[in-house]
Amino acid sequence: MPRKILIVEDDKFLRELIIRKLTNEGYQTIEAADGEEGVRTAKAEKPDLILLDLILPGIDGFEALARIRKDENSANIPVVILSNLGQREDIERGIKLGATDYLIKAHFSPGEIIEKISSILK
Repeated sequence: MPRKILIVEDDKFLRELIIRKLTNEGYQTIEAADGEEGVRTAKAEKPDLILLDLILPGIDGFEALARIRKDENSANIPVVILSNLGQREDIERGIKLGATDYLIKAHFSPGEIIEKISSILK
């Protein structure tokens, strides 16, 4: 049974790029284009891992992460933040809210993001 990854990303190009890469690696993917949809999908689908952007329409990634962590159906799902917000305060806030890891978009290629996901799911 392939591992299921939820990608919460409003940038359609980047979302599709990551989905393509994950699919090529044998993962099953589900997607959400905003924070509310991401939270709903996390609870309904119970993915093995969530890749979460922070700057999203509606509720932002921090709020989405807080809601995912509060709900018993999704509280234990590893969440990897993938964001352009690279300030130390943002990173610390993400980790404090329960992110498993925090990747800054500019510093990681899609291939490296997939490697990160694989190592977390091992």
